[in-house]
Order: sequence, then C-alpha cells, then structure tokens
Amino acid sequence: MPKQRITKEMVVDAAFALARQDGMEQVLVKNIAQRLGCSVQPIYSYCHNMEGLRHDVEEKVRNFLREYLAAHIDKNDLFRSTGQAYIQLAKEEPNLFKIFILQKRNNVSSLEDLYSLEANPKTPAFIADKLHISTERAKQLHLNMLIYTIGVGTIFSVSSPGISIDEVYAQQEQAYRVFLNAALGEK
Repeated sequence: MPKQRITKEMVVDAAFALARQDGMEQVLVKNIAQRLGCSVQPIYSYCHNMEGLRHDVEEKVRNFLREYLAAHIDKNDLFRSTGQAYIQLAKEEPNLFKIFILQKRNNVSSLEDLYSLEANPKTPAFIADKLHISTERAKQLHLNMLIYTIGVGTIFSVSSPGISIDEVYAQQEQAYRVFLNAALGEK
C-alpha cells in the first residue's frame, strides 16, 4: 500500500479541525500527526514554527466566519441579523469564535483602528441611509454594537452550561435600542 502524501493544506485542515473541536491550545504537532495518521516529520516539513501554522488556522477561521455570516444574515435586516449571527456563531462554534476574538491584531492602538480593521467600510453609509442619521452617528452606533456583541458573544461562548440564546438576543436588542436612541437623540 503506497504511503499517503501529506500536503500543507492537509496539515492546515487538520489543525483547523483540532482548533474547532478542542480549541487552539490543542493545535500541537503530535495531535495533528495523530489526526492525519502520520509521523510528526511531514508536519515539521511544512511548519517551520507553530506561530506560522496558528496564523494559517486563524486565517481559515476568518474565512469560515465570513462564510458563516454570509449564510446567516437576513438581507432585509442586515444590521440586526449580523449581530445575531455573531451570537449564533458563538453558540455553535465556541472555539472558532474564541480564536477569532482572541487573535492578535497588530497595529491597533485605538477603537478607530479596530473598527477600520474589522468593519466593512460601507456599513456606516448603509446604516445612515436606513436610519436617516449622519454617517458619523451611524459609525458610532455600529462600533457600539460591535463592542457590545463581541463582549456578550465572548461571555456566551465561555458560559457553562450556557445562557439561553433568547436571553442573549433580548439583551443585544436592548443594547441596540439604547445605542440607537443615543444616535437619534443627538440629531
């Protein structure tokens, strides 16, 4: 029986599967080799260091997140459904959510930097148009909801036995109303 050729893609996929199932802390060479049914040598030949492999896994997580959000948002209620999709992701994929939230973000020294890195630059104009508010207020509303959703999503993803998703959605909706009233009240 010929030996299976291990590719870098196979290594990254195995590392992603480990991270998804057990968390990034289980992305170890011996665990990847065990998952692939091979020795550690092919893993070392593709991964000069674990930092590079973890970066590849983080990139795969970001791609997964983009696809997940695209599949779970309501185009008729884009703003609210995006926040709910993040919470649903935290419930269904807590390890991937934690990897996404906890990954190092270089060159971020302010919330503005974080917003520029994470948010779609078209979102403030979209929100402003829908709510008839200035783009600056829409951007602040979006930033407030991003911060809130990431926070409540993180709490949700690490809670055991788990907070009801309906309770989290209700809390998220309440925060949205407070932030929206602030944005509308400052006209």
